[in-house]
Amino acid sequence: MKYSLCFVLTTFLFMPSFCQAGLLDDLSREALPSLQEQGSLDNSTIVKGLKEALATGTERAVTEVSKPDGYYGNQLIKILLPDKLQQAADLLGKVGYQQQVDAFVLSMNRAAEKAALKAASFFGDAIRQMTVEDAKEILSGGDTAATTFFEKTTRSQLFSAFKPTVTKSMDQAGTTRAYKEMIGMYESIPLASLVGTPSLDLDTYVTNKALDGLFVKVGEEEKKIRTNPAAQTTDLLRKVFGSK
Repeated sequence: MKYSLCFVLTTFLFMPSFCQAGLLDDLSREALPSLQEQGSLDNSTIVKGLKEALATGTERAVTEVSKPDGYYGNQLIKILLPDKLQQAADLLGKVGYQQQVDAFVLSMNRAAEKAALKAASFFGDAIRQMTVEDAKEILSGGDTAATTFFEKTTRSQLFSAFKPTVTKSMDQAGTTRAYKEMIGMYESIPLASLVGTPSLDLDTYVTNKALDGLFVKVGEEEKKIRTNPAAQTTDLLRKVFGSK
């Protein structure tokens, strides 16, 4: 069953998007040697086929979030104001500064979209390091078992790689400037002195939210591969995925 599932994952995902650069080009050198020989696959070949399938799913997720409105236009992963700033933002909105608050929220999302492409190489490293045991656990796991694997193995590295990129992206998108302006306007309101000025590590907040959204999208791509009835377009696909 695991052999068939790996073959189906590879067949379903072996699409023109494989021609997209970097990660998939590298991993394709390790690809399943012959799809016609699926009946006699060994553990090594099973892992290679699963790597190819997972490479496609993660690249799709990275591509999705890194495009314009990849974060901002998706309510599930849109980066919103942190709770500690919401009271200040509400007060600003009431005194005519809602446009500035909205501009700050937009700039956070634009920074995340610019930084997201950085994730591809780290997913590639995690895929290359996958063991037979990892592959078997993923194949027999739940709808987002691979996403759990990626988050466990790449989250800390991704944070370290993302943070300087997010910082640079926020400067380019005007996020840092918008934040300082928003806080300045807030401090000019008499009532603000009664509430106090909120503090925020903006770089850390946006970096973590960008990663949260990225893993949500990776989970969505994995679930489609495993369970989407629309993807079950052949008898083999229906037999394998329909029985799960």
